[in-house]
Amino acid sequence: MDSAERADLVVARLKDRGEVGVVELAEATGHSEMTIRRDLDRLAAQGVLRRVRGGAVSLVPRGQEPPFGLRERQAADAKRRIAAEVGEMIPAGSAVVLDSGTTAVEIARLLNGRPVTVMPLSLQAAQALEPSAETRVLMPGGEVRAGELNLHGPLAEAALAAVRFDVAVLGCCGLSASDGLTAHDLADVAVKRAAMRSARRTVAATDSTKIGHVTMGHVCPVGDLDALVTDTGADEEALAEIRAAGVAVATV
Repeated sequence: MDSAERADLVVARLKDRGEVGVVELAEATGHSEMTIRRDLDRLAAQGVLRRVRGGAVSLVPRGQEPPFGLRERQAADAKRRIAAEVGEMIPAGSAVVLDSGTTAVEIARLLNGRPVTVMPLSLQAAQALEPSAETRVLMPGGEVRAGELNLHGPLAEAALAAVRFDVAVLGCCGLSASDGLTAHDLADVAVKRAAMRSARRTVAATDSTKIGHVTMGHVCPVGDLDALVTDTGADEEALAEIRAAGVAVATV
């Protein structure tokens, strides 16, 4: 296992049991206890866990998303493939509102330097976009959410209402045919809805771990989406149900 795979294992066990041990992780991964201790120290610095004697306990409450820094490493290859596919769906001259989240950052990197107008809804995505003669970057106002650095609140929603986009590219924390597109943070729900209202088309871009998953904040029914781009790890039955709702689904 590489470091990202070991981190995924730690997070999975913390979600199941709330605690992990150094010895058990060393046995499960085939790495030394010293390596595991360093892994746990890195995750502790990211706010995922608290180190205790012989292991660690979770600091991420059940039902909440892990920190951005940890999610950024998870399914990284799949997110790059998703970004490339989304990029193919955005022709030159398009106006795009780009959601917050780790997949959105990959999409921002791909759009950078292209002849498009982009309104990023997070500081991470904004940082990945370099304004130029080709790429026009519009920044909304709003409050910056700690840790995530996404923009939300009345100012962000007002900025979205003042512009009309060709496409809204949304991330999510969960997506299913029965419960639609969902997010952990309720303030983020309001911003996603505002982005959809200002766009002619809505594309959901999310890795397969979110398919079939449901979180607290309901953004929209699945039928309100025009397209979904995800990776080949997604459950085929869940994707078939989403297609049946009229959504064009691409797997990469």
